[in-house]
Amino acid sequence: MTARTPGELRSARWFAPDDLRSFGHRSRFMQMGYSAADWAGKPVIAIVNTWSDVNQCHAHFKQRVDDVRRGVLQAGGFPVELPAISLSEPIVKPTTMLYRNFLAMETEELLRSHPVDGAVLMGGCDKTTPGLVMGALSMGLPFVFLPAGPMLRGHWKGRTLGSGSDAWKYWDQRRAGKLTEAEWQDVEAGIARSHGTCMTMGTAATMMGIAEAVGFTLPGASSIPAADANHIRMSAECGRRAVQMVWDDLTPARLLTRESFLNGIACAMAMGCSTNAIIHLVAMSRRAGCAVTLDDFDAASRRVPVIANIRPSGDRYLMEDFYYAGGLPGLLERIREHLHTDALTVNGRTLGANIAGAEVHDDDVIRPLANPIYAEGALAVLRGNLAPDGVIIKPSACAPHLLQHSGRALVFDDYPALKKATDDPDLDVTAGDILVLRYAGPLGGPGMPEWGMLPIPTKLVKAGVTDMLRLSDARMSGTSYGACMLHCAPEAYIGGPLALVQTGDRISVDVPARRIQLEVGDEELARRRAVWTPPPPRYERGYGWIFSRHILQADQGCDFDFLETAFGAAVPEPAIF
Repeated sequence: MTARTPGELRSARWFAPDDLRSFGHRSRFMQMGYSAADWAGKPVIAIVNTWSDVNQCHAHFKQRVDDVRRGVLQAGGFPVELPAISLSEPIVKPTTMLYRNFLAMETEELLRSHPVDGAVLMGGCDKTTPGLVMGALSMGLPFVFLPAGPMLRGHWKGRTLGSGSDAWKYWDQRRAGKLTEAEWQDVEAGIARSHGTCMTMGTAATMMGIAEAVGFTLPGASSIPAADANHIRMSAECGRRAVQMVWDDLTPARLLTRESFLNGIACAMAMGCSTNAIIHLVAMSRRAGCAVTLDDFDAASRRVPVIANIRPSGDRYLMEDFYYAGGLPGLLERIREHLHTDALTVNGRTLGANIAGAEVHDDDVIRPLANPIYAEGALAVLRGNLAPDGVIIKPSACAPHLLQHSGRALVFDDYPALKKATDDPDLDVTAGDILVLRYAGPLGGPGMPEWGMLPIPTKLVKAGVTDMLRLSDARMSGTSYGACMLHCAPEAYIGGPLALVQTGDRISVDVPARRIQLEVGDEELARRRAVWTPPPPRYERGYGWIFSRHILQADQGCDFDFLETAFGAAVPEPAIF
């Protein structure tokens, strides 16, 4: 039995009345070749498409939108494609994070201002998943998320290449003089060889997996390779499902609870997730009015082990292997005891029902709980006088000897200075030092760029050093690895303690104890604060000006304050006169 009738459809406000304004709506749709048979009494489904000529992850969306459209038509709906800003992670500068909230605003307003009843959101490249979902959550219409899916494995000289992770690895070999220019060019040509997102467990794969675990996707959708024919079938199924969700009035408010987002956290830990998961999941949960915090992540990290043997936390496999081994349903079934299985999902069933009986076909790709890649979760939250609001580390992807360490700080105020110094063969640095990059956070970057995987100085690379502690208020790519402490909050740009660190200071890190401490006395820190000068504004006009005045800190998800659910009353439906 359906919960809504044709007369109750939101789109009927535009098309159904016998008045001059609705005459204009109907006649303009007829101008495009449609007739009343296309829309009358049917759910109008927005297909929010983030395709563009410069988004490699979404190159197939130009065709997939037609597959979604086919599904909508099969289910008796009326599909309308609404293009949205396309955020290509490696191409958009200074960082796509600057524009995640832009996409969220655009998505919300596209859905609000058009005669649509539900939506299929097409995304996957890092910031597109959270941006689309945040906007759709704020609008509150029924929606289903269609993940772009990972690309195929990379190849070079008989070796399997993983996007991002192997780029850093072979770049260090290039810097050390162990790789020729011709070999480097071959790596360049072989590391990304199909449409789709990064096939390592980077931010894209992490966020697509989280979207499924929270309940935004159909079962199994998050890990289908982009080039697989199953992705075409899933696209059509998303279109069909969106229509039924409208009839059932299955809005986010009816689906989501705080437990839904706790499921996302548990899934993230088991996947060996990107550090970016914290910022995006916190932001999405706050949009839904079901807020999770850094403490929820850290608590989960104590309970849920990493069982996905996928690079960079794993040592061998990629997302294509993960899909063949059972994909996300197989992983979730293995961590069932850590999930709230009664949480609802977009197909109207519970998460527990969706994963019941899911199988794992390769115990090395998706490990049993008794044989994890890492006994604790992927991420840890450290706090102390240097990061009172938290700093993030991915212990599953860093050298074990650095989990408890004290070292001398080597401080840089901008990336060009850092790069110049790390290329200096005479740099005064040892493997025991801690590299620090600041003024690279949400406001300082601007936009919190992925600069947090600070390059190991060439001098140390040539000596065989492969990891060292690094600290920043920036983010890092989810495909990165190493002992990088990130998202230091509050950031240096607004006067956080990171702004007071000087080269030569000692910093102590204890990951098991979740502590980070600047070994400088309170009186000395007070003296430094008294003479600290805030940096100049990054923007004096435009979108950046808005961004600078409203962006929240990393521990709060980097949303705009005025977009959060708690900021004010819900926006009413647009007037139609």
